[in-house]
Amino acid sequence: MVARNFEPASAGLARMMIVVALSFLATCVASPAMAQGAASYPAKPIHLIVPSPPGDGADIMSRAIGAKLQAVWGQPVVVENRTGAGGRVGTEAAARAAPDGYTLIMGNPGSHGINGAIYRDLPYDIERDFAPVTEIMSISNVLVINPALPVKSVPELVALFKNNPGKYNYASGGNGSSAHLSGELFKSLAGVDVVHVPYKGATPALMDVMTGNAAMFIGNLPTSMPLIKAGKLRALAVTTMQRSPLLPELPTLNESGIAGYDTAGWLGLFAPAGTPKEIVTKLRDEVVKVMQDPDIRALIAAQGGEPVGNTPEQFARVVSADLARWKRIVALANVHVE
Repeated sequence: MVARNFEPASAGLARMMIVVALSFLATCVASPAMAQGAASYPAKPIHLIVPSPPGDGADIMSRAIGAKLQAVWGQPVVVENRTGAGGRVGTEAAARAAPDGYTLIMGNPGSHGINGAIYRDLPYDIERDFAPVTEIMSISNVLVINPALPVKSVPELVALFKNNPGKYNYASGGNGSSAHLSGELFKSLAGVDVVHVPYKGATPALMDVMTGNAAMFIGNLPTSMPLIKAGKLRALAVTTMQRSPLLPELPTLNESGIAGYDTAGWLGLFAPAGTPKEIVTKLRDEVVKVMQDPDIRALIAAQGGEPVGNTPEQFARVVSADLARWKRIVALANVHVE
């Protein structure tokens, strides 16, 4: 007979208690380590991706905020312009970066909204693969027309379009752009037949509105403001629910009879999903402090924006609502870009 050694039940229980105790101890050790990591953050340069070209609003704001953060933290904030594929190149790079707080992205409604609605093959998920930090600023959009059109208000423009179905067109910066989808939303809510004409960017689109080759354009107010002031474009309404401080006398589309029309531009900071909450919170708090700087406030105002500085949870709800809105518009207009 082969002798067998049996472990007493008490010994097995003791072993289990030791394992539980060690697991608990590991948790206790890990938590202070995470807190310490957040306390010492940042310990090396931060890379801030801008998915648009140098010199545009997102780039200017990123460099200004980065310089202020660098002065506070003593660590470089390196702005990297990663353009291409409508912002997808830079956005994918940010999504794939290590979730340690050292790679961030300055997102916008295109990179973190419209692209998720129009592209069926995005290699990342806007809501799943990013941790919102805070919304920097909100920017009004504006509906502008050629001054030669015989209308002075949105109701008059709608009447003109309804009396001439298919005769007039609206310009955009390209298929799937915010101007394109904003125009489709206008068509749907106003019940008008206006033809979409895509251009390679907002500048040539606005040029053709000025020359009369296109009747209407909906885009960022700061871009159109110099042309409005020069009398080369006629502004009829802003697209947000509240009037813009840049043109307080200009009504909203909602006020003008296009009930429920509400779109806006914005800039906001994101980290890769999985970035420790302590680091996201520290980032948000420091950025909001920087946003109180008079230089930053003046820069936001100069771009026609209003400072926001919300919490990560609030910003996440903004992004989610924005994405849902663009998806509805895309489905309505049957817009898809491969």
